[in-house]
Amino acid sequence: MAERAPVSTEDTLVRYDNPVLVTKQPEKISSPPTGALAQPCIPTEAKRETEEILNAILPPKEWEEDGQIWTQKISSTPATRLDVINLQEMLDTRLQQRQARETGICPVRRQLYTQCFDELIRQVTINCGERGLLLLRVRDEARITMEAYQTLYCSSIAFGMRKALQSEQGKSDLMDQVAKLEAERSALEKQCTELKQKTEQLERRAAELRAAEEKRHQEELLALKKTNAQLKAQLEGIIAPKK
Repeated sequence: MAERAPVSTEDTLVRYDNPVLVTKQPEKISSPPTGALAQPCIPTEAKRETEEILNAILPPKEWEEDGQIWTQKISSTPATRLDVINLQEMLDTRLQQRQARETGICPVRRQLYTQCFDELIRQVTINCGERGLLLLRVRDEARITMEAYQTLYCSSIAFGMRKALQSEQGKSDLMDQVAKLEAERSALEKQCTELKQKTEQLERRAAELRAAEEKRHQEELLALKKTNAQLKAQLEGIIAPKK
């Protein structure tokens, strides 16, 4: 049997009976006289049924200590108005002592309110077992809903982390792409500058060649004009004596 820690009234808001030592060989109960008939006791049967319902709702705690097995059952003592007031005060005190958060997900606050709800179920079950079973269904449904919300919350956190990592990875890829494009732009700007310089050099060389060609053309033209003038003069000198 697995060992379970004993339940102390100082550790839980649920009221338990005193621990009881479980004997492996129960003592023999003396049988009633033969002629005596067992008379049914209605209050005892009702109490036994209530205890069975309480044990089904809040199972007894069992633990082993020094080779002996102890058990501690839920209390079947009805609660008074003062007990309910004390329960509220104990809940507020435990919340302050354990510094439970007022908002958000807080395991401490959830544990204390669960214990308080279990104690309320115990109190209601003693007066009406069916009402206690109905409250048990409400407790289980609330627990399932809370676990579903926690699972959804953890899934949303994991999804957010994945998206954050993907965005970081995408950002690094974009930064690499930007750096690559910047390098390409710098190379193209450098190539453009070199082409501009070559174009200016070609334009200067073309202008110089054009100027030299025009100068040579002018010199040839002047030389031809001078030769033409000389030829005209010689022709006029030859023609003039004949007249």
